Amino acid sequence: MALKVKVCGLKEPARIEQAAALGAAYVGLVFYPPSPRYVDPARARELVLHVPAGVETVGVLVDATDAEIDAILQTVPLDILQLHGYETPERVEAIALRSGCRVMKAIRVEEAADLEQVPAYIEAADMILFDAKPPRDAGWPGGHGLPFDWRLLRGLGLGKPWALAGGLHAGNLETAVTLTGAPIIDVSSGVEAKPGVKDPEKLEAFFAAVRRIADRAAP
Repeated sequence: MALKVKVCGLKEPARIEQAAALGAAYVGLVFYPPSPRYVDPARARELVLHVPAGVETVGVLVDATDAEIDAILQTVPLDILQLHGYETPERVEAIALRSGCRVMKAIRVEEAADLEQVPAYIEAADMILFDAKPPRDAGWPGGHGLPFDWRLLRGLGLGKPWALAGGLHAGNLETAVTLTGAPIIDVSSGVEAKPGVKDPEKLEAFFAAVRRIADRAAP
């Protein structure tokens, strides 16, 4: 199976178009105001016009209320909602039912015990995202450029799509994929010049690394 890429925290039409042209399967828009990657719904509506057919849009939410989700979806057409807060499995199910969108639940990983919650979320979510736990004083939950011990995911069999995030960049991508077997990879800070500003050269380098992995995997 081909490795799929999600580029998250996009804020500029040119970078969305570049990511799609390079082969991104998903583009992520962050709807969490404390994040440097935040876009408001009106701006997001303009940005999704630059997402070509065949590329899915992902809205990143953090413990959003029903009213907040409704307001976003009334303004922005999204394919997937990524829940990156402390949403319970019951809340994940409720959001999926209410929104009609596929739902991806982020699981914050630091040690093996953090994976004990995964079975409950597998039942509730359409996709799972494994990300590193943020620093304790962080103002937002993801995109800090921190990896976790990828060996914790070795041999993982979920039975549904899942993604790896956390500190991925062109230099460590092959190691991460080799250790985890991740079918989807999620990059944000690893292709940035600074938080919230994607770097076109780093995007090129990241997708070059993806192509090298694909070439090595080809029979």
